[in-house]
Order: sequence, then structure tokens, then C-alpha cells
Amino acid sequence: MNIHFIAIGGAAMHNLALAVASKQGYHVTGSDDEIFDPAKSHLQAAGLLPAEIGWHPEKITRDLDAVILGMHARQDNPELLRAKELGIKIYSFPEYLYEQTREKTRIVVGGSHGKTTTTAMILYVLRKLGIESDYMVGAQIEGFERMVRLSDTAKYAVFEGDEYLTSPLDPRSKFHLYHPHVAILTGIAWDHINVFPTFPQYVDTFRQFVDLMEPSAHLIYYAGDENLQAIAKGARHDITCHPYEALHTERQLGVFGKHNLQNMHAAMLACEQIGISHEQFLDAIQDFTGASNRLELITRQADRVAYKDFAHSPSKLRATINAVREEYPKYRLVAAMELHTFSSLMASFLPQYNGCMAEADVAFVYFNPKVVEHKRLEPITADEVAKAFASENVRVFTDSTLLQEALSEFDYHDTALLMMSSGTFDGIDVKAFATHLLNR
Repeated sequence: MNIHFIAIGGAAMHNLALAVASKQGYHVTGSDDEIFDPAKSHLQAAGLLPAEIGWHPEKITRDLDAVILGMHARQDNPELLRAKELGIKIYSFPEYLYEQTREKTRIVVGGSHGKTTTTAMILYVLRKLGIESDYMVGAQIEGFERMVRLSDTAKYAVFEGDEYLTSPLDPRSKFHLYHPHVAILTGIAWDHINVFPTFPQYVDTFRQFVDLMEPSAHLIYYAGDENLQAIAKGARHDITCHPYEALHTERQLGVFGKHNLQNMHAAMLACEQIGISHEQFLDAIQDFTGASNRLELITRQADRVAYKDFAHSPSKLRATINAVREEYPKYRLVAAMELHTFSSLMASFLPQYNGCMAEADVAFVYFNPKVVEHKRLEPITADEVAKAFASENVRVFTDSTLLQEALSEFDYHDTALLMMSSGTFDGIDVKAFATHLLNR
């Protein structure tokens, strides 16, 4: 099988390319107009890095069995146009995952927050118990070589289910294409305002996801979410619904916070549906410490600690700050977050952040006006951002250097430092910077 990836450099796409290339009898090629590390290094090590950056329609020939189209490509991409002209089968990322796992039992984790961690918990337990699975997860997990695996032998497939658009050609939510036998929904908190301009539209995509589950499927949903309660109540009669809350256990665990205990309970219920007992699950999960960038420990010393997290949406931000506050109630909590995503930089969405950082003793919010301009959004001001967060502890920065200077002013004795972003605070090596602050 000859498979070509258009926009091979994406985080998910390059991992899928590596997974496909590892299958017997598959030959993989790809193109992109920009490829950065770690994708560049991974592709180079596997012999899949394109010789030239850019789009090369001459690569699209009748010898190809399929093309896989990434979100980074545009509808007028010359390679895509050539594939259409030749009548070559074009898959989106989720379409291809479904096609490769059509005969497997699919477990899909959806929701506005906690998807990656919950998916990682399930995979971690399966690996500990020696149960083979295919998977797609949005972060690196300790002990797993890649973020995507496809095989001819696994009975199960575990996917992180994203509600964002499928491809430049397909406006459906990605997770609509997975048709799970077992699904988890962790909660609904408005996100992706550029795709779902109203909250009811956002809720409806989760309702559609449930409607598209396989016959006699199992839906595991967070009981504390009123929107999920309504979706479960209206689910098809053949779907068995399992509400969950935070897990209660006396066992010592490698993760902390109410939100993680909710994720763990959901993961346990999902594993139960494929024959894993609660006791087996708890034995296996005890030393799980989390996925990369999800409340990831940077450094811990006798009287101070630093974490980094992917949190950027209001619900994720609130949950992460509250988890650190619960774990370190006697420490001063210094929290810094970056507004980086499309939704988070929209003036109409900013009020969703009201009170999200109130539990921190010191709260810094950073955004780069040039990123706002690059995303072709209406300009926002530091004062507007501060007003939206509506907490006296919040200071807003638009200069990364000034943010670093402000963080450097503190004595970090008896302090928990929390750095949160889906970006890099404009080039800060967060791990190195936080370690430097705590080692002074």
C-alpha cells in the first residue's frame, strides 16, 4: 500500500505516518510547507522527512492507494487538487483511523477537558495488564513510543476524541467518525468559538457524537455536568449510560486533584466494559503520573514545586489551578497562563474566563498582540483581559520579557509555581526557566 500524507508535519499527522509506515507492506511519503521539531526529528529518524519543504503535486501519482489530508492544508492545496483530479481516495485523519480499526472494539474519550489524561490512563492500564491495543492520544505517555499505533493484531482501539473540524474538506467534528462501542464524555465547557459560535451549537456536537455510537454501546459521562445529564437522558434506548463522579480510594496514587480522580473513575468504568475488574485497574494505575504537559512535574524541592500544564480554556484553567491549590494548601500559588488559541483571543469569548484564576495567590496572564493580528482577530487590550478575568490577583502582560522579569522577582520558598499554555509564552523554555527560578 502506498500512502501519501498532505501536511505530514502536524503533531497527530506525523505520528500517524510513523504508525502506518511501521505496518507490513506499507510505503509512506509526505509533504508540508513547514515541519518543526519534534516532528522533524521523528520523521528524519524513520526516513520519512520530505527531501524538500513545500507542496509537490508531482508526488501525487496513480501509484498511490490513498492520500491522508491534514488540517494544516488548504482546499486549494496543489497536491490535494491533483489527488482529486486523479480520483485517488482521500482520507481525513479520523476517517483513516476508523477505517483501520473498523473490526475492533473502539473506546473513545471526548469532552472539553481531561481527554488526554483519561485516554492515557486507559492505555497505561492496558499496557500494564498486557492487553494489546491500537490508539491515538494527544500527548506523549511514558512507556509509549508514539502517540498513534495501528496493528493487525489488537482487539481494541482507544482514541482521544476531538470535537474540532475533521479536515479542510469535512466540517464534521473529528469524533463523529469514530463510532465508539464505549465512550467517555468528561464535561462540556464552551470552546472552539470559531467553529461553534454559540454554546447550544457546541453542546449539539456532543449530542451528535452519542447518536453516532455503535448499537448497544456504553456511554460513561460525568454526572456533575447538566448538559451531559440531558444528553444521557435523551440517548438511544440501546445505549447503556454510566454516570461517574470523583473516584474514592484509600490507595496511594501518582496523580492528584479532584479532576484527575474524576478522570480515573471514568477510565476505570471504560476498562470494566472490556472485562477489567476494578481491583485490576487500581493495581495497575497506582504508579501512573500523568501525560506530557498535563500537570507535568518540572521540579520539586523541600519547600517548593513547579508544574507545567496544557491548560488554556476556562474550564481547564480552573481545574488545573484548583488541583494544585488542593494539593499544596499551605503554599503560595503563583500561576502564569498564556492566551494563545483562537477562542481565547476573541474579545467575545474573554468573559468566559471570569474568576478562573481566583484560587491563585498571584496570577499572571500573557498574550502577544502580534498573535491576535496573525489570527486576523479584532485587537484586544491588557485592560480588557484583566476585566474579563475579574480577579484582583491578575496582572496582564503583552511582553514575554516583562513576564519573565515579574516571575523572577519572587522568593520561591513555600511556593507552588504553575505555568500553563498550549504555546510557549513566545519562546520560553518553560522547564528550564521554572527550574532556574526554583533553584535560585
